[in-house]
Amino acid sequence: MDFLPMTEYESASAEVKREYDDQIKKNGRVTNMKRTLLHNVPAFHAYMEWYTLRDQLASFISDRAVSLYSYAISQANNCLICSTFFRKILIDSGDDPDNPRLSETEKLLMDFGHAIVQDPFHIPDEFYEKIRAQFSTEQIVVLIAFAGIMAATNLFNTVAKVPLDEVLYKYTGTPDKENTNG
Repeated sequence: MDFLPMTEYESASAEVKREYDDQIKKNGRVTNMKRTLLHNVPAFHAYMEWYTLRDQLASFISDRAVSLYSYAISQANNCLICSTFFRKILIDSGDDPDNPRLSETEKLLMDFGHAIVQDPFHIPDEFYEKIRAQFSTEQIVVLIAFAGIMAATNLFNTVAKVPLDEVLYKYTGTPDKENTNG
């Protein structure tokens, strides 16, 4: 059962309708998470900074590596919506998210994503050494900040019990998985 209702376009304020229209223009639809966040436009805008960091990240790693990193973080957080969203991206691009063929960098990023979520207080020094050897200080800041906002997105979806978007149902990886984050 959903904890928070989603906003409805018909009864939304003019400001929220502008955000809806913008999302439809950019993405063709408004996701359940965004419809839930739109109860508060500043909260919505804060979470939409994910896209800013995602674009910065994609400037120095591939789009595929961004999706794999995001998938690893979301999977480690047990976020149904986000992990399924990234499964969809990977599957639609011809990848097998359960057995991806990884470059050294992609493996490092997936392992780092898991480590960040599993125990951020005890990330092995080997990760720090490998990350530092491959990325600049500014790039590492983007990697960690992106992981933080990805984890925050996972947290919002889980705590708010946002229902899985219907377009994601067939990508869950398990046919009997519930379509909710709670």
